[in-house]
Amino acid sequence: MLFHAAVLFSTGEAAEEGGFEAPSLADFFPPPFAFAGSNFFELNRLSLVRIVATVLLIVVLWLGTKALRVVPGRGGSVFEMAVGFVHKSIAVEVLGPQAGRRYLPLLATIFFSVLAMNITGVVPLLNVASTSLVAMPLLLAAVAFVAFVGAGIKAHGAGRYFKSALFPAGAPKIIYLLLTPIELLSTFILRPVTLTLRLMANMISGHFLLVAFFSMTNYLLIQAAGVIKAVSVVSFAAALAFTGFEIFVAALQAYIFTLLTTVYISLAREEH
Repeated sequence: MLFHAAVLFSTGEAAEEGGFEAPSLADFFPPPFAFAGSNFFELNRLSLVRIVATVLLIVVLWLGTKALRVVPGRGGSVFEMAVGFVHKSIAVEVLGPQAGRRYLPLLATIFFSVLAMNITGVVPLLNVASTSLVAMPLLLAAVAFVAFVGAGIKAHGAGRYFKSALFPAGAPKIIYLLLTPIELLSTFILRPVTLTLRLMANMISGHFLLVAFFSMTNYLLIQAAGVIKAVSVVSFAAALAFTGFEIFVAALQAYIFTLLTTVYISLAREEH
């Protein structure tokens, strides 16, 4: 029974059997509406959501920096609080005052980009997180990878950095046969992979959860019979609760992604 339910959930066949349209992986692969057949320029709903999120982020940041004053207004205060959070709670906390200030533009860009791409999952008419497909999380993880490798090379030089990362000092030479592959895998492969998968998996699960409860509410309210309609109140309340939780997860994942990037930069700058 569990296997059958999983198949219905993944394929959307439940809609045909009982009228309830379950969320499926097809939600993340909508048909193109412009430039169909062009691998680079093809646009679908998810691509449009990413464009909208990027444009809105640029506008918000532009307005936030344009309105900077000695005594900020309400909007300026919110913007300064958000940037100050990244500065004090992430950059300075991990890297220290000088390095934290130096890397703040990069870390703030990562934080606000991840947050903007995540929050589209709960925005009406968008309703899908831009990070729920692998391309965007992978791109952000690639930026983090270049950032911490570049920080290590800048701090120690390429040869010294890779030597210290792959051949930690103090270990017997025979141990390097085991230790070096582990360090290569954990530092240069697993870090970007786990950044990618953690972000993508959280956004996919959140989308499934919200679509399931809102679809259930719609089905119960419109198609269910008699007293069963009253259950739609419960499912709608749960949908609203999970919407709030998804907003929290969107911000939390932006924080975790930025924090881990900062930690990796810090580790690369330090001597092993």
